[in-house]
Amino acid sequence: MHPSQSELLKLKNLGLASVNILHSIGIRSHEDLRRIGPVEAFISIRNRGINASRVMLYALQGALLDVHWNDLDPDLKQRLASEADRLLATQSSD
Repeated sequence: MHPSQSELLKLKNLGLASVNILHSIGIRSHEDLRRIGPVEAFISIRNRGINASRVMLYALQGALLDVHWNDLDPDLKQRLASEADRLLATQSSD
């Protein structure tokens, strides 16, 4: 196991499959995820053709907050989803 995998695997909500997906978009550490942010990471995942659901978006946010994705505040989930939907819609209209 690569050291960066073990760092990301220590974060809540992230398993090996999620970590491999994050590696595929260039996120190799907690700091990378923090810097890029959950919405941009989610958009990058979707842009690679990976059919990630909103649960992935919430899981990324939860990983940063050290909270299970299901325990995130519903208003935060709605804000994340709205931002991601807005960015995805903007991309599809380009």
